[in-house]
Amino acid sequence: MRVARKLGTLAKLVVALVVSGVLVAAGLFPLVGGSALVAQDSASLLDALPVELTDATLAGNTVMVAANGEPITGFYDENRAPVAAEAIGEVMKQAMVAIEDARFYGHNGLDVQGTLRALARNLASGEVEEGGSTLTQQLVKQTLLQTADTPEEAAAATEQTLARKLREARLALALEETYSKDEILTRYLNIVYFGQNSYGVQAAARTYFSVDAAALTLPQAAMLAGLAQSPTSDDPTIAPDAATVRRDQVLDRMRDQGMVTAEEAAAAQASPLGLVLGPAPPRGCVQASVGPFVCDFVQRYLTQTLGITQQQLEHGGLTIQTTLDPELQRAGDAAVLETLPMGDSLAGMFTAVQPGTGHLLAMSVNRVFGYDVNDPAQESYNLNVAASQGSGSTYKVFTAAAALARQYSAYYTLTTSDPYVSRVYRDGSEPYDVRNAGRYGRTLDLSTALYQSSNTYFLALEDALGSVEEPVRMAEAAGLFQFSRPGLAQQVIDENRGSFTFGAEETSPLGLASAYSTFAASGTRCLVTPVTAVLDRNGQPLLGEDGQPLVTGDQCTPEAIPSGVATTMNQILRRDVEPGNPGQTGSRAWIPGHQIAGKTGTSQDNFSAAFVGYTPEITASVMVLNPKQNEDVGGFGGNKPATIWRAAMAPVLEVRGSSDFPPADPAVMNGNTRPVPGCRSVGACQSALSGAGFVPQVVRSEGSTPSGTLLGTSPPAGGRAVVGQVVTILVSNGADYRPPAPAPAPAPAPAPGPAPAPEPAPAPPPAVPVPVPPTN
Repeated sequence: MRVARKLGTLAKLVVALVVSGVLVAAGLFPLVGGSALVAQDSASLLDALPVELTDATLAGNTVMVAANGEPITGFYDENRAPVAAEAIGEVMKQAMVAIEDARFYGHNGLDVQGTLRALARNLASGEVEEGGSTLTQQLVKQTLLQTADTPEEAAAATEQTLARKLREARLALALEETYSKDEILTRYLNIVYFGQNSYGVQAAARTYFSVDAAALTLPQAAMLAGLAQSPTSDDPTIAPDAATVRRDQVLDRMRDQGMVTAEEAAAAQASPLGLVLGPAPPRGCVQASVGPFVCDFVQRYLTQTLGITQQQLEHGGLTIQTTLDPELQRAGDAAVLETLPMGDSLAGMFTAVQPGTGHLLAMSVNRVFGYDVNDPAQESYNLNVAASQGSGSTYKVFTAAAALARQYSAYYTLTTSDPYVSRVYRDGSEPYDVRNAGRYGRTLDLSTALYQSSNTYFLALEDALGSVEEPVRMAEAAGLFQFSRPGLAQQVIDENRGSFTFGAEETSPLGLASAYSTFAASGTRCLVTPVTAVLDRNGQPLLGEDGQPLVTGDQCTPEAIPSGVATTMNQILRRDVEPGNPGQTGSRAWIPGHQIAGKTGTSQDNFSAAFVGYTPEITASVMVLNPKQNEDVGGFGGNKPATIWRAAMAPVLEVRGSSDFPPADPAVMNGNTRPVPGCRSVGACQSALSGAGFVPQVVRSEGSTPSGTLLGTSPPAGGRAVVGQVVTILVSNGADYRPPAPAPAPAPAPAPGPAPAPEPAPAPPPAVPVPVPPTN
């Protein structure tokens, strides 16, 4: 059957060439190549249709949509919107047939009569006034041209040679045997170029008249049909007179062929062009309708992570289903601009992810996505992803979690001086010490020290852990370093940076939000994922080279952080935001009626401020900093960042509500701790602490009592400490001691009179300093 069909096609082509071949070869096509060329092309006459002609119509624009289906933007080089036959008005089909191929429904792909007529007119005028190609031949030519992958292929599709015309004729005959007339006409209308970067009738109808192809009127359809042969010279936006003349020619042809009455044609010719120009579909992230920086992240994810080429993105007609939450995105945009104006030297980044999935929900910043370097409001560098300044005390969470994982308990108590000098970490060749930013109690437990953000406690806690490795590994397990420079975590460990707990390392706002979302998800870490599906032009999952869908789902690791540690941390961090906790730093983020956990942070010299807050459903970080140079942000993490967080989250939580966090794990809360015994002397303390399983260590500390006086222990008596932990016995160094003033001189002897009063009791002997053994 296939051979018979090929032979039939060949027979038709031979008949057509016999009738008109000599004239065609002489008058229309330059004959090149001689007999060798004829032999070469006749050998290919029976080849199968190329895949470009057996595929469906060229794909439309790639569309990126939000999680709720709302369009975000498109990616395309040529604006296409292919539609089905029933979505194209009948008048449009008639207009195109009338002007381009009046015998379309009567020929088999080649129109010998039309070719001869065109030849005669062209010979009479001395130039090409009329082409002889049928719509089917034009479809072949345009398909091969528009699907060309190289300049050579494009040139081969349009070269004025007999070889190309022979191949085009053969393919036209084969198309006619493969597809119905309506299918061929629909494919042509979906591929033909109408000017203004509009390919296909639907795109053209939206461009020139802001209507769909099904709703085109007679004069509108006639104007579009006239553009098929001369979309530039007859462009109605720049040459309306020429476009009107050409439209009227189409209407004349429709009248002559009985498609419309004379009255209808005259009425249409009397009407103005009536252009209602519509905007081109959004193109690229610069024109995204919402979340342009999310769009940028998605585009990079598609090309750099999934391996989709830019060619596929612009020509594949894909559907990109993203995780963007439009409501949260718009709330974040408004919240940032309420605090920081657009283009301000300080950038405020609100970045949100979904715990338990890693879905990227929103990226807001007081910048416009764009490439104009002269406009301070425009930025193409994604500040929500970039790691620049540190995020301060937000890192204390990782040190606290490491301590909880080591069973130190939420009640783990330390007494510290201010400043506190580390016994483990160094600042170059000098001792490493820190001060508190404000007044703090000398003795704090872990829970209180975290929500009050005591610097001295957390350096002492790092000391107790012995090195920075466990806090860094905890941050790594949470996902903090996803967007940091490679090797940063190991570098911090190798250099044993005690400053890690104070967030001195350059921090990605997205990485910070992702890490905290691991706590919100009870310890399940999910890598940031901005896409839930990539569909091909047919609505099926786009496949990779291995035949499997490119998008495989969320990338989550349960128990990346022990769930008990995570749930306990959530309950502790609620105290930084929710009312009733003196000394808290994140109270401005509180939204009544919701459980909110969070932590503030401010970097050295106030060059950045941060707040990370979360509910079980949404985790969002806010960082405020100057991305170009160091600048004092004017406040702490509990100021601008917490204010932005609340303004962004409040409208969303009021509509959607939120759930409650799971309770803390009692085993983690209590840890492997026991009470610290009380004692009255250094020797007694050493004995009691050793007997309780602790390691006593005597340390001299500034005090207002005489040198050698016992000040207490750290953790204090009644506090809780881990078995094997160093408990410090604090002894005064007498630096602040001031001896009491001498007793006043005795009064003069009284005059003779009654018997004198009894002598006062002798004064007690002066205090004898307690001997202090050598320190460890």
